[in-house]
Amino acid sequence: MKVVVIGGNGTIGSAVAKALGANGHQVLTASRGSELKVDLQDQASIEALFASVPNVNAVVSCAGDGLFKPLTDLTDADFELCLRSKLMGQVNLVRAAAKHLLDRGSVTVTTGTLAMHPMPGSAAISLVNAGLDGFVRGAGLEMPRGIRVNAVSPGWITETLLKFGMDPSPGLPAVECANVYVSAVEGADQGKIIEATKLDVTPR
Repeated sequence: MKVVVIGGNGTIGSAVAKALGANGHQVLTASRGSELKVDLQDQASIEALFASVPNVNAVVSCAGDGLFKPLTDLTDADFELCLRSKLMGQVNLVRAAAKHLLDRGSVTVTTGTLAMHPMPGSAAISLVNAGLDGFVRGAGLEMPRGIRVNAVSPGWITETLLKFGMDPSPGLPAVECANVYVSAVEGADQGKIIEATKLDVTPR
């Protein structure tokens, strides 16, 4: 299959691209800074991506900006960024994929465990993730031409915990998280929120 991985230069995205390639798929990576460009905050950019890469079987999104900030510090602009990027960016990706993917293709977006397991500072991200969960469940009932839509909900990733100087033991290695995305691409699930978590962890 020809698979486009958005955010393929990130911690999870690069692991997903590598895992899909290892399974024999033709993988193209796209981001704001790569040769194949896309900006989830710009709907025209999403449409341009599909116009530039024909005959795509699947698209995976490991992108979307969000802010981790105390509730009383969150501004209207902070909420607008989270909604415009991680929520509506991925919603618009699904909408475009429904028009452009080949029949019986798949689109996999990224939500997160904070939708169901919030913590102090996560209000904006929890809002976005929960909204995306609901959208995927609803969209799965209406996708045309046999196209599937699912979301992977990662928990804490080992490499991310290490980056922030936290105990990595409760985290899930990116390579293991990537296998969940591969299953979503290659499987038969429709409208599912697929968890990729190990243990909850609270920052020190």
